[in-house]
Amino acid sequence: MPLVNFSNVDFDQIKESIKDYLRANSNFTDYDFEGSNLSAIIDTLAYNTYISSYNANMITNEVFIDSATLRENVVSLARNIGYVPRSRKAAVADVSFSVDASNTTAVTLTLKAGVVMTTSNQFGGNSYTFTIPEDITVPVTSTGVAFFTNIKVYEGTFITQTFTASSRNPNQRYILPNAGIDADLIRVIVKDNEASSVKDKYSRFSSLFGVDSSTMLFFLQEIENERYEVMFGDGVFGKKIEEPNFVEVSYVVSNGADANGLSNFSYSGRLVGNDGQSVTSGVSLVFTNSPSSGGSAIESIESIKKYAPQIYASQNRAVTAADFEALVPRIYAEAESVSAYGGEELTPPAYGKVFISVKPYNGVFLSRAVKENINRELRKYSCAGIITEILDLKYLFVETESTVYYDTSRAASPEGVKNVVLDNLAKYSDSTQLNRFGARFKYSKFLGVIDNSESSITSNITTVFMRRDMEPSLNTFGEYEICFGNQFHIKNTNGYNIKSSGFFVSGISDCVYFGDIPNADMKTGTVFLFKLAAPTQPIVVKRGIGIIDYIHGEIKLNPINIISTKLTRGVPGAEVPLIQISTSPFSNDVIGLQDLYLQLDTSNCTVTMVPDEISSGTNTSGSSYKVTSSYANGSLVRGTPHIAGTSEGTLNVSTSTPTSSVTTTVGSSGNTTTTTPTMTTPSTSTTPSAPSAPSGGGGGGYGSGY
Repeated sequence: MPLVNFSNVDFDQIKESIKDYLRANSNFTDYDFEGSNLSAIIDTLAYNTYISSYNANMITNEVFIDSATLRENVVSLARNIGYVPRSRKAAVADVSFSVDASNTTAVTLTLKAGVVMTTSNQFGGNSYTFTIPEDITVPVTSTGVAFFTNIKVYEGTFITQTFTASSRNPNQRYILPNAGIDADLIRVIVKDNEASSVKDKYSRFSSLFGVDSSTMLFFLQEIENERYEVMFGDGVFGKKIEEPNFVEVSYVVSNGADANGLSNFSYSGRLVGNDGQSVTSGVSLVFTNSPSSGGSAIESIESIKKYAPQIYASQNRAVTAADFEALVPRIYAEAESVSAYGGEELTPPAYGKVFISVKPYNGVFLSRAVKENINRELRKYSCAGIITEILDLKYLFVETESTVYYDTSRAASPEGVKNVVLDNLAKYSDSTQLNRFGARFKYSKFLGVIDNSESSITSNITTVFMRRDMEPSLNTFGEYEICFGNQFHIKNTNGYNIKSSGFFVSGISDCVYFGDIPNADMKTGTVFLFKLAAPTQPIVVKRGIGIIDYIHGEIKLNPINIISTKLTRGVPGAEVPLIQISTSPFSNDVIGLQDLYLQLDTSNCTVTMVPDEISSGTNTSGSSYKVTSSYANGSLVRGTPHIAGTSEGTLNVSTSTPTSSVTTTVGSSGNTTTTTPTMTTPSTSTTPSAPSAPSGGGGGGYGSGY
């Protein structure tokens, strides 16, 4: 008998295995398996085996959380280790309005649970309803006005489902038929019977701690098709539901993130006075305290696979940094990426502290209220004496300059090839390889994205830069620390390795920039200010304004009074001053260290198309081949150079000398620097000798300090 390969799951392979088996049987010697009716029987056997093998393989995959693909199986496996996936989250808005109840005898007004507001998105598309899950009662003032202030309204359809307990349902499990439910907004009321006026409010529990036979609780679990099942106690753990108890389950079916960012609300609620009379008039216009936010989709399969084992490993306790990273998404559903690290990793150490950075799906920064809520919830899991600090998000931007060589004989046009490259870079910038804490910009992968974009591309030369954005406090002396988390590459030993956008400081009318000069050890250096007499001619105006650590990628600035910046960001009327600082990394693989959120800034990535004359055959000898440098230091500054003495390079506004102040700045490493300068007037510099300008630049000069 031949050795049969039982691992074959391909139809043709299975068919050949059956033929080999039959050929080894003496009864089928010299038998024609292709031209006889036996071929149809073999096909049937192979098909049946193929289906059975496929099903067995899929069943085997579905019993492990790492390989399972069906959501209900992933959810069930996660449930076995005590993990409850996040439900869809309804967008919530904060609104206020008043009601003139002077024509009524009501002492209090009650806004009934259900729909209270309606709105549509700014483009006039879908309309949305906003609800409240419970009644809200407020008093009527002596002037006859009732004020509903800071009302939290949730987007979605308000639904009430009723069940009657029956002995025919011994497990007391009740299925909610709708998908898209926000589990946090589920409310459960139990009455002795349908006609009873006494209502018992049941609370949702996720564990059996502190539960006895009289605890009025319910449990919730996700079942198939993203629906939920409500379960009650059994009389030992939790109060048992018995016939003919009447169960009312109210919940909100939400559209998730689609309803974020809405602010124009119209009242559509139902008001009832304490006298039982409905109030249908006297409602003021609705004031939006904060637009709708926080809406999100149900937790994805990938997220469940990632966090379920982490939560199980932590046992609902926050001890290690990984525990905090696993717990934060459970507390704050909008967390797209989380980074946590202990204060002992800092220099100097901050023992007893855990620093956490959170990137939300929508927006950049967390509000104070969200930070306080996360800190409050984390205290339930963390050890006593451990202080958690939620840091504002800090971006580490990666910028590139690419020279792309292409075969002119295979490309329709250079612009067409360039557009394909830019589209692929945009897709890469949105990938999971970036856009998270602890991410790594992989240089070889990036080169491959460009090379594989179009068949006419023969090669590319790409230079990598990294950038941090500094938001200075204007008209005050402040000390700043800018951390990149990656070692700097010293391209020019004569200095000017860091580039900055322009800004103005007290005492100097000209636009100035940050520059650096390495020390003899080539590990550290000093930071100075310079202005431009020409695009390639720097003039140093102030030395020793800070230090630079090339090894650890840190820039520390001494107290400096910045009064204006050339760049700003934000909406008109609420602009934020901005100074961009960039440099070349020592390694082209850039890492988002600790609380740095790594992003590829495609808006500052350049692509230059160059014909490859060797590949195209126009110059096979390569005698006129255009070579691109991989090590060019580039311009002295970022953006458009602002020449001193010109309208763009001079600040024509008088500024007053500030008094002493205190400025606290948290660097990307979590270090906090607080400085109380003693000066009340700007210092005056001597006339230092300027460091040599980069190749091609003009000689440095002197200038007055500030």
